[in-house]
Amino acid sequence: MIASIKEFFTQLIDPGTRQTEADRGKALQIATAALLLEMMRMDERIAVEERNSIVATLRRQFSLDSGQLATLLDLAEQEARQATGYYQFTSLINKNCTADQKIRIIENMWQVAMADGHLDAHELHLMRKIADLLYVGHADYVAAKQRARLTTALPAAIGQ
Repeated sequence: MIASIKEFFTQLIDPGTRQTEADRGKALQIATAALLLEMMRMDERIAVEERNSIVATLRRQFSLDSGQLATLLDLAEQEARQATGYYQFTSLINKNCTADQKIRIIENMWQVAMADGHLDAHELHLMRKIADLLYVGHADYVAAKQRARLTTALPAAIGQ
């Protein structure tokens, strides 16, 4: 099964292959979910609130039912575990998303990072790294962080 998932994902990010709109959409969902899962794993513990934030975000962003969501999370977890970096995910997002959509992904990542009530130095590092790879400017990065802070009710003194 892992080989088939890897082949599916490789075909979707290989620029020489023909992709349908549905294929690009699935690949984008996997890439987004993988980044959210990576954020969840950044600190020392995986909180239930972080996992719930990911589920709510993916359900809202992609209008998925429970079965589709479970499949997406399984695929994304496998891809994230096998990935050697973030480029395979961010390059796919860069090819298929507008600037506003990329900012929304950054905001969603902030929400996952803040869901457990604190920001870890590793989470902050990953946020900056992904924002840079997605070419999200500093002003948009900060605005996304502030919107996420309001959504999660994280105190302003945490993670400045």
